Amino acid sequence: MASAEIGTPVVSPVLPRPDRKAWGVVILLFVFFTLNFADKAAVGLAAQQIRRDLGLSAGDFGLVGSAFFWLFAVGAVGLSAAMRWISAKWAAAILMFTWVASMLPLTVPTTFGVLLASRIVLGFFEGPAHALCQSVVADRFPKEKRAFAGSIVNAGSSVGPLISAPVLTWVIVSHSWHAAFLVLIAVGVVWLVVWLCYVERQPLRKRPAAGARAAAEADPNGHIDVPFLRLLRLPSFWGLSLLSFAGYLITSLKVSWLPAFLGEGLGYAPTTVGWLVTAPYATAVVVLVASGYLSGRLLSRGWSSRAARGHLSGALIVFAGLSMIAFALVGPGTLQLVLVICTFSINSVAFSVAFAGASDFLPQRQRAAFFGCVIGFYSIAGIVAPYALGLIVQAGPTPSEGYSNGFLVVGIAICVFAVIGARLLDPEAARRTLEAETAMGRVS
Repeated sequence: MASAEIGTPVVSPVLPRPDRKAWGVVILLFVFFTLNFADKAAVGLAAQQIRRDLGLSAGDFGLVGSAFFWLFAVGAVGLSAAMRWISAKWAAAILMFTWVASMLPLTVPTTFGVLLASRIVLGFFEGPAHALCQSVVADRFPKEKRAFAGSIVNAGSSVGPLISAPVLTWVIVSHSWHAAFLVLIAVGVVWLVVWLCYVERQPLRKRPAAGARAAAEADPNGHIDVPFLRLLRLPSFWGLSLLSFAGYLITSLKVSWLPAFLGEGLGYAPTTVGWLVTAPYATAVVVLVASGYLSGRLLSRGWSSRAARGHLSGALIVFAGLSMIAFALVGPGTLQLVLVICTFSINSVAFSVAFAGASDFLPQRQRAAFFGCVIGFYSIAGIVAPYALGLIVQAGPTPSEGYSNGFLVVGIAICVFAVIGARLLDPEAARRTLEAETAMGRVS
């Protein structure tokens, strides 16, 4: 292995300017993420029909929301690691195929056990989706454009429910909740065909790089060479994980309980709920794209990545947590709805801006597995939050009071995790540490 002197600056290669093909891939990944969150939202939108048809209590339905995340972490870590050896084209295609297959049993009358099993399997195969998308974006864009491109992809997490809420609600009310899953399957098959036709030809298995120089030319952080487990001991790993955990507390409740809260807790009719649910998702698209653009602008103006990635994400998520605490305490009305929109429109910032910060110091070959570990950690929020909220609602004197108590507890937790996470995430410090350890390893 070539030697390097400690302290010798390493000149990182610069990625080429993204071309039209790269932006086309971003749009397809945006649709990919749109479907990813549309199928998450489908069960929440059909909450009343599902509970009536299957005779489920609030606790039982909370278990359904939680079940999606039981193997989410296993899929995020295990499949992300396995996909290091599979090209991005085929990895995304395999995931979409498994999503479609896992939803098929829900297109016909079924049982609580089948519903539970379907959500568990779907969660397992959706686990690596975010890691894959962020890795593909990082491969195709320089760091000052990563947050913006990643934000466009992650906007699918809001556009999915934004589009699906009124459409799937109409399908559910006019036909049945089974028909909603049939619609999702049809759209998934169309996406799969377009993806395979559009993305450049790639073999199923990744081809090894021609050598260290070729790898470095393709990867700005290709010169960093440390054991993977070392990455998991970085403060920035835990900062990113805690920021994402705070954001996912909101995400998991948004997709599983927000429609039920608006209907059962606030008393809105199902068709009204279908439209009200779109407000946080529509706002989230603006917040995501604006925060990604702002992060890139801050970097280009000389701000540190700690401020542009960690502090920006942390401040926005703390604001969301405070809004949740506030809407749990105020009475029904316009102010409460505004606070609900503020809370549930900021949750995805950590998954674009903060994740872009991690790409600033990670070698390409270790990104997907690193992101998979982060996703595995924050998916614990998806396991705990929906079920815990269901139990609190069930224990409350009234559904309205139960929702208030549950959201108050979660809002406080969001603020605590976001503050600690923002403090720990420092991409520049992480990169300096990894470069120093790489140089030490080469000398020894």
